[in-house]
Amino acid sequence: MRFGSAGRSAVAAAAVVGSLAVAGVVTFIASASDPAPSKPLPDTNVVVSPANGTQEATLGSRIEVKADGGRLTAVEAQDSEGHKVAGQLAEGGGSWTAQTKVKPQTTYTVRAVAKSDQGKESSSASTFTTQRPEKVNKVTISPSNGQTVGTGMPISILFDNPVDEDKRAEIEKALKVNAKPQAVGAWGWVKDYSGKDRLDYRTRTYWPSGTHVSVKGALAGIDSGKGGWFIRDYDFSFTVGTDRKAVIDVLAHTLTMFEYGKSVGTVKGSAGSLKYPTRGGVHTVRGKSAAEVMDSSTIGFGDEWKLPSQWVTYLTASGTFLHSAPWNNTIGQENSSHGCFGMTTEDAKTVYDFLPIGATVEVKGTSSTEKTDVGNGLEVWQETWDQWQQRSALK
Repeated sequence: MRFGSAGRSAVAAAAVVGSLAVAGVVTFIASASDPAPSKPLPDTNVVVSPANGTQEATLGSRIEVKADGGRLTAVEAQDSEGHKVAGQLAEGGGSWTAQTKVKPQTTYTVRAVAKSDQGKESSSASTFTTQRPEKVNKVTISPSNGQTVGTGMPISILFDNPVDEDKRAEIEKALKVNAKPQAVGAWGWVKDYSGKDRLDYRTRTYWPSGTHVSVKGALAGIDSGKGGWFIRDYDFSFTVGTDRKAVIDVLAHTLTMFEYGKSVGTVKGSAGSLKYPTRGGVHTVRGKSAAEVMDSSTIGFGDEWKLPSQWVTYLTASGTFLHSAPWNNTIGQENSSHGCFGMTTEDAKTVYDFLPIGATVEVKGTSSTEKTDVGNGLEVWQETWDQWQQRSALK
């Protein structure tokens, strides 16, 4: 078939719009009406701080994750022991911040999922290690985990090393007390009888019997100042047992035991003399020992005596005890001790068995006007509630 010039022009035009075969390769040329080729959707730029691969991330920092060009949909951070790090996702998903500071000498892994503004989902992972602290501050806590205590028991945290005053508020904020039933309480900074810094928690009134108390301390990664860094968190609980108290009437030479407010027995004893009167106010039982030698040198009286005693109930750290005094022939008749309350061996055991650690012992009728310092044992009830609240760094 033969084509004229018009036919040849039509064939050429069709070839441009359609396809051209050159050496076995077929190339398609889009017409103006065909859709443009799609571009790949961009990923969200996820930035983790501290950066991936860091070997000495700064102590006291918090893990942060930020999303540029999109939003975070999920973030998971955990340490090398598998403990997850709680965090807060900002409104809109632009960032995520850990609720606690990083622990010293710990490796963390952070995984994040993000979605770009165009809807593309992407994920990223980051691993880093924190610095080793030059100095560590350890603590001793009472009551111990799982212990059953009396209604006057404070929570007491004794620090191995000093705590700078400007660091105390942050430490208080990191400690959470949960009581069932609920009870109003406050932390207070105390100088322990040993000279060490201490932080105690007492309630406005005594714990109700049966209260379950749990304490969580997110202290790891907090700087105590010249005393060093805390390297671990704390989680413990205790139960408040039977409501038991005692009242010493110095003038009547008696100790009366109360259970749920009702008298359940009275014993005779010998309190401090007029020269060495028994300390007044409300004391807290801080410990007990079935047998002990009463050594005068421990309370500033040299080598005057070393007397074996039994059923010793400790009140103050400076030496106010309830104990057996078999050497005393004036029990129930005269106050002749150096500040303790001495009893017969049988009565001392009755009191020893009756009072749990954390129970209160109130001393009435004493001639002593000396206020017992709060750190001289667990003497938190020597102050009013208003006075106690002034000890908090958050007041």
